[in-house]
Amino acid sequence: MKVAYIFATQRHNVSYVLAKMILPQLEEDRHGVEVVGMFFFEDNNYVLVDGNPIGQRLVDVARNKGIALMGCDQCCYEREIADQLFDGVPIGCFPDLYGALAGNMPDQIITL
Repeated sequence: MKVAYIFATQRHNVSYVLAKMILPQLEEDRHGVEVVGMFFFEDNNYVLVDGNPIGQRLVDVARNKGIALMGCDQCCYEREIADQLFDGVPIGCFPDLYGALAGNMPDQIITL
């Protein structure tokens, strides 16, 4: 099964759910499904800022496993971080996300 995650809520999403649950499972090849994409809203976008240690682990895993990462364009512009993301991590809106996933569509989309 293929899944994509949307990180929409603020409370403990990136620092706990992603960093301590999902990411270690991906790093150890024991997540149980193929993750094809992750999309970040609001302050969750800070994980994509170059230099963020959780973000570096995420980018490394994403590049190794072919996981599409994307930050919400409006959220990144509002926080003035649009030009500070890791190389190769785009920003966009839902149509851009759909395009990024079109060649590897998920069976499920999970919003956290």
